[in-house]
Amino acid sequence: MIGKLDLYRIFHTVSRNKSFSKAAQDLYMTQSAVSQSISKLERDLEIQLFYRTSKGVVLTNEGQILNEHVSNALGMIHVAEDKILEFKTYKKGKLRIAVGDTISRYFLLPFLEDFHTAYPGIKLNIINGTTTEICEFVKSGRADIGVCNLPIQDDQLQVIPCKEIQDIFVCGEKYKKITEKPISLEYLMRMPLIFLEKKSNSRMYVENFLNERGFQVSPVFELGSHDLVLDFTKSNLGISSVTKEFSKEYLEKGFIYEVKLEEEIPKRNIGIIYLRDMQISHAAKKFVDSIK
Repeated sequence: MIGKLDLYRIFHTVSRNKSFSKAAQDLYMTQSAVSQSISKLERDLEIQLFYRTSKGVVLTNEGQILNEHVSNALGMIHVAEDKILEFKTYKKGKLRIAVGDTISRYFLLPFLEDFHTAYPGIKLNIINGTTTEICEFVKSGRADIGVCNLPIQDDQLQVIPCKEIQDIFVCGEKYKKITEKPISLEYLMRMPLIFLEKKSNSRMYVENFLNERGFQVSPVFELGSHDLVLDFTKSNLGISSVTKEFSKEYLEKGFIYEVKLEEEIPKRNIGIIYLRDMQISHAAKKFVDSIK
């Protein structure tokens, strides 16, 4: 059944062509179907829209008024369709990504650069936060996706692991001697320890590993960023828990040294999160696919 919007489209095409036969060609319809559609619209509106002549059709006064409004309305619809197409083809849009400083700098930045180069019309809005805050940003709708440390247990969130990482302990020149052979966790706990602050997911993961083996963590320093932890370690202020993949520059330049443990901390992942029951935008899906 032809809907009212379709009738207006047919009406507008007849008005533009001033002919049922030409309109039929444009619409890939029969002339009879076009004529029946106009007749139905006239019955529904209870007005005559066209004068039929031997040379074609001419709008009545009422038809001219209707055509002005229909033309404007269809124009707005076409604009909306064009904008939707731009979003689908990544020519325009906005992508809100919640991510922490460390992951942004050491993992996500190359992906952001590549995505921006490929789709410059997509505006990237980066929202900074801890893993806990990132989860809340996504669940509250403030961010489309989040990139953060795993594990995360939340039934509202879809979690996609995308990079494996290793937690290690490191030291500066002052403590370099303890790197000669693996040390026990008991020995480690007697050292001055530097950790990220308690709300950090990385801190909680390592601390849980130690707690499960009967050790309670009492750091001499609790810091707000991974880079600060590295700088404090370089300055010989203690033995630090860091992410190996995010500490490569300091390790390769000899600013810090890895402290081997007799029992290695299990690897974990960085992951992408988004709302489980909500379809993400075309831009968000494209970005997620580029990381996976």
